Amino acid sequence: MHCLVRNFSQVASLIFLLFSVSLVGCQAGGSDSSSSTGQPPFMSKAAAPPPPPNSDDAPPPDKTGGFDGQRAYELVAKQVSFGPRPSGSPAIAKLQDFLQSELKSYGCTVDTDSFGADTPVGRVSMKNFLAKIPGEKPGVILLGTHYDTAGMTQLLKDKFVGADDGGSSTALMLELARLLCPQKGKYAVWIAFFDGEEAMRQWSNADSRYGSRQMAAKLAASGDLKKIKAFLLADIVGGRNGRILRDSTSTPALVDLVWNTAHKLGYSALFLNEETAPQDDHDSFLARGVPSVDVIADFINNGYWHTPEDNLDKISAKTLAHVGHVFLESVKELQSR
Repeated sequence: MHCLVRNFSQVASLIFLLFSVSLVGCQAGGSDSSSSTGQPPFMSKAAAPPPPPNSDDAPPPDKTGGFDGQRAYELVAKQVSFGPRPSGSPAIAKLQDFLQSELKSYGCTVDTDSFGADTPVGRVSMKNFLAKIPGEKPGVILLGTHYDTAGMTQLLKDKFVGADDGGSSTALMLELARLLCPQKGKYAVWIAFFDGEEAMRQWSNADSRYGSRQMAAKLAASGDLKKIKAFLLADIVGGRNGRILRDSTSTPALVDLVWNTAHKLGYSALFLNEETAPQDDHDSFLARGVPSVDVIADFINNGYWHTPEDNLDKISAKTLAHVGHVFLESVKELQSR
């Protein structure tokens, strides 16, 4: 027994020595990782945790009119990395800086409108962006998305990162801006990024769509609203199992244009002929006589709408590529009219 105890003691001493060396090595390596806790620049070579695996691989851009679904997916991941982004939050301020930087890098001309919105929780600072691509003739094709995330309750403020609701459509519009800003078509193309689509407390006509109502009113006052030939809105468009329904409140001719385009491209399994009637940012423009269409998935039945489950694993680069392709071809169709 004494022999066994002595040998055990020697082994224990050796294990302790190895553990101590290992611990020192871990502490030495730890200083490197702590120095890179900030968010690296998008698309930079800086080390960063990779986004979750995306099992729905996007088709190559040359199959989707140049739209890069994988890049759009990475733009969603970048937004999610900021955390919850309700209007007026420090996180949305970081996203606003990122949006401006990205759009500038694409060569877009961007108008910025900083405004204060009176909400049920007090006055909230908000910011709209409008990328403007000039055309050869009078007339504007307007594209748009909201980029804020829901903040109605403390649960949503703390945990709702809005990968699909806010993130996917914002990524879609950024990728469209990258492709369209270097071009010049028959008509101007404007791409709007609205703040404050989500309710601050409970959805109503007064407590929602702050950014789109602000922009529509401002364009009406300047006389630019009457130049808009069509408004194509995107919202909740990146779901892995997305089902995009025809909006019965939208302008029928525009709904037909988008759905006919989608079906010609082979995306009838994504763009269904079932109907829905959502309230969304297009309402702000419909109310002022602008032909508008809301391209939005069946969010009520997706199982994660306005819950903390709306995270990056719900997003499909393939879905983003298909929706982006439809938007590009729909813009081409409108340009030809």
